[in-house]
Amino acid sequence: MQLLRNQPIPMRDGVHLATDIYLPVDAKGPFPVVIERTPYDKSKPSRSEKQLDGHHLSRENMAARFTAQGFVAVFQDCRGRYASEGVFTKYTAEGEDGYDSLAWIIEQPWCNGRIGSMGLSYAAHTQLAMACLHPPGLSSMVLDSGGFANAFQCGIRQGGAFELKQATWAWRQAKESPAALADPLIRHALEQEDIHQWFGRMPWQAGQSPLRHVPEYEAYLLEQWARGSFGPYWQKPGIYAEGHYDQLPDIPVLFMSSWYDAYVSSTLANYAAFSRNNKASQQLIMGPWLHGDRNISHSGNVEFGPRAAFDGQVAENWLSCRLNWFERSLKSPLEQTSTHAGVKVFLMGGGSGAKDRNGRLEHGGRWLESQHWPLPGSQQLSLYLDRQQQLSSKPPTADEAHLSYRVDPASPVPTIGGALTSGAPVFVGGAFDQREHPDFFGTRGDNSPLAERSDVLSFQTEPLKDDLVVAGPLRIELWIESDAPDTDFTAKLVDVYPASADYPQGYAMNITDGIRRCRYRDSWEAPQLLTPGKRVKIVIEPFATCNLFKRGHRLRLDIASSNFPHFDVNPNSGEAEGQAQHPRIACNTLHLSARFASRLVLTVIPSGLLPGFESQPID
Repeated sequence: MQLLRNQPIPMRDGVHLATDIYLPVDAKGPFPVVIERTPYDKSKPSRSEKQLDGHHLSRENMAARFTAQGFVAVFQDCRGRYASEGVFTKYTAEGEDGYDSLAWIIEQPWCNGRIGSMGLSYAAHTQLAMACLHPPGLSSMVLDSGGFANAFQCGIRQGGAFELKQATWAWRQAKESPAALADPLIRHALEQEDIHQWFGRMPWQAGQSPLRHVPEYEAYLLEQWARGSFGPYWQKPGIYAEGHYDQLPDIPVLFMSSWYDAYVSSTLANYAAFSRNNKASQQLIMGPWLHGDRNISHSGNVEFGPRAAFDGQVAENWLSCRLNWFERSLKSPLEQTSTHAGVKVFLMGGGSGAKDRNGRLEHGGRWLESQHWPLPGSQQLSLYLDRQQQLSSKPPTADEAHLSYRVDPASPVPTIGGALTSGAPVFVGGAFDQREHPDFFGTRGDNSPLAERSDVLSFQTEPLKDDLVVAGPLRIELWIESDAPDTDFTAKLVDVYPASADYPQGYAMNITDGIRRCRYRDSWEAPQLLTPGKRVKIVIEPFATCNLFKRGHRLRLDIASSNFPHFDVNPNSGEAEGQAQHPRIACNTLHLSARFASRLVLTVIPSGLLPGFESQPID
């Protein structure tokens, strides 16, 4: 193959983006093109290219496979990153820059007019951003664990709260900024910052953050933090595909994410939109992994078994899967590009529950195949919260029932895993026993159950008499009141294992969670503070999931008012987002009466409707 290194592709504003172009040399062109646009250095291996056998593919390895099959492979540094010119502002320039790059590529003599795109995480965001502008030549995409449907609801903010992975990401990536790479003193200053200490000093302000050494990174982060209402800032193509779905090209797309990824809801929303609006067939793959870790069979401290890996289970390997996808979608006639479609999701659960040799809980699981998501036969199941802190299918009958707790912003409920990414070195995602283990930021470090905290209300079923498959969206409807002008409510779905020889106190495995900032209870555009003492209804929508709650387990719902450092802490004061100077303790109340019934609404699948499903006995 022939390499054209650091080709300067011009953007509409005169900035040039450095682009490596790999051309086939033993075949006659022109050729279809596959592009990846990344902020993580186009000359280095992508973290997404780790195979099951441990081999980490380089860009050259990937390009060799693509060019050998008659594709041109293109890798580009995003604006303001590594060899590319310009100033990096996270997310907002990717639509136009992607469009301009494809407009340049399609005019080259080696391009046959059909372009595919691929990439993990940010390199998936760049794809969907340009797709919203319907760029010339775009004929296929592989969106791996990213692509913003609505960054206000998944990726930057969620339920009105700010996702603090944006802060850790900015601090780490500022060390790779042009300023830090050019000046060792700036990089050294960033490395000397104690990020854990800074997380104890939130909210950050301009000039008073670990990012102050690289002002452009500090500026974009603080702007995202401060923009709490859904307005024009959040409606740009790069971060709001929902507002541009009707402009998307009718092309086949392979969507992939995982139940402990930070982009579950974006992936499912995008898949639904492309499937609904387009004739081209779409494919969806959802594993049990952490963000992009498709060949790691455990998530957090829970093992899903060898069947959980992508390589050898979903396809031969990830690179072959993409090559086959682009063979069909870029080389076949347009009318034949819809020959491969469907849904493949990993159903977590059903394992032994024992501790494996690595000290992880054997939760197990298996792949399910379908043509639809949610799965055919899905039904809704409502479980009501009662004053005895039970979950029951029977609605409450009491005329008046409630539970209250105190919320102290100075002592938030700590994050113990979850569907998140980019939190290192402060926090991590995945499935864990919900305990205040000293490995987690902000815990008491005594290994006590989170459910025993005075600021957590736990509601659970009786031990299940039959297996229960929860597969699809869920929501929590709460009637609440507070003596504060604003506060948060969080909800966490938990699979509670009974006591066993390996786990004498049982094991409370987090499945999915969500949050709602009360000022946004009725409108994302026009927040309204609470009236102290007035009952209102809020809805929390955690990410969808796919889990088998085994017979003998309990299904639990934990209600609290913080999940830090996954989300920023509500000061309960009603002050502007990210600007609080006067945090206060709140008394929050959950109503559980017949008239004001709070409930959990699940999407469930009768076990008999799952293909090849067999109930597994308790070990």
